[in-house]
Amino acid sequence: MDTRQTTVSDTVTVLDDILRDGGLHCVYQPFVDVDTGVVVAFEALLRGPAGSPLQSPMALLDAARATDRLADLERASLLSSLQDAATMSPARPVTLFVNLEPSTLTQRLDVVLDALATRVPHVQVVVEITERALAEDVAGILAGAERLRAAGCAIALDDVGVHPESLAFIPLLRPEVVKLDLKLLRTVKDPATVTVAGAVRAYAEQAGAEVVAEGIETPDDLTRALVLGATLGQGWLWSRGERQFPPSTFRPERFTARPIGAALRATPYELIGAGKRIRHAPKHLLVPLSKTLELMALQAAVPPMLLAAFEHADFFRPSTVRRYTELAARLPFIAALGVDMVPEPAPGVRGGSLSIQDPLASEWTVVVLGAHTAAALMARDLGDTGPDGDRQFEFVVTYDRTVVTAAAHAMAGRLTRP
Repeated sequence: MDTRQTTVSDTVTVLDDILRDGGLHCVYQPFVDVDTGVVVAFEALLRGPAGSPLQSPMALLDAARATDRLADLERASLLSSLQDAATMSPARPVTLFVNLEPSTLTQRLDVVLDALATRVPHVQVVVEITERALAEDVAGILAGAERLRAAGCAIALDDVGVHPESLAFIPLLRPEVVKLDLKLLRTVKDPATVTVAGAVRAYAEQAGAEVVAEGIETPDDLTRALVLGATLGQGWLWSRGERQFPPSTFRPERFTARPIGAALRATPYELIGAGKRIRHAPKHLLVPLSKTLELMALQAAVPPMLLAAFEHADFFRPSTVRRYTELAARLPFIAALGVDMVPEPAPGVRGGSLSIQDPLASEWTVVVLGAHTAAALMARDLGDTGPDGDRQFEFVVTYDRTVVTAAAHAMAGRLTRP
């Protein structure tokens, strides 16, 4: 007998029973304002039936992944927590954080949106996703996050700091809440931790985001959280999670969804906006500008991402392949878009193939975006047919973070999963 098959079969049966019979429940851990000590929100922490082999959240998630029932599990968990918020806090508005796996966000989001539609008006929802999702499917994560924001949910990015290179993705996703990985609280004197905390603080100040320190167990931990720049804290100092919603202060403005909007459907050049002076120059004079932005990316203290559009794959020449191979070895994420661009035009470079009808196919753009870096060359081909180096472009070079971020959204939204 195949022992593995029997084990999987047993797991399916137990999980099916739990999902069918409503055996799931959540406990709720508070988010505390680290300056005032006021509780402002709660996170729903999933639990299985006591005494069952799927009692722990990790066992539940592992079983759901192994049996392709992850979206069903998350739907059941969400419905349970929304029902609790409606009945356990009937007279008080409450902000509820819920967790969502990347695959559900990008592949089964309708299931989640259907569940969210059942929430009562006094329950505000923030959806947590983990940082590991970002590089895997940038376009899918951005699109999913926008659909959640359209449904009234803010986005929290969890586990920030596990992979420091993912800091480059924070200004792209623009989460309303950033949750620092709990390990950072134990390494507050480490230069790498200070770098992560500084990058998150810079983003939070610019975007008006909340910063959460997890794993606060003692008053000393709370002091470390303040040093890291946290505005909110979670941990056993206050609660391990309870089957109730203790009194809290409802501050919905701290967790209001801020949609990215039209940037995901536009092109970088279309996003330049009023007030930017448009210049004209031949391509051979713009190439040094492009290379300067690449050098800026390489020299940044916190490595940024680099996104580039080349019109057509023909312009991604061997010299460009060599440069972008070096960039990919040192930057957390680099992408090249163009008509007929292959999925990996250089080692480590994400390729994005554009339709010839896509307006971006007539633009040449280089975007550098990170915690402390924002710069872009945005140019549009004027249609010359002479020698390549003499082709005329109208262009703008900008360091306006708002414009650069919008341009990055426009390009990343075109990157389908490899």
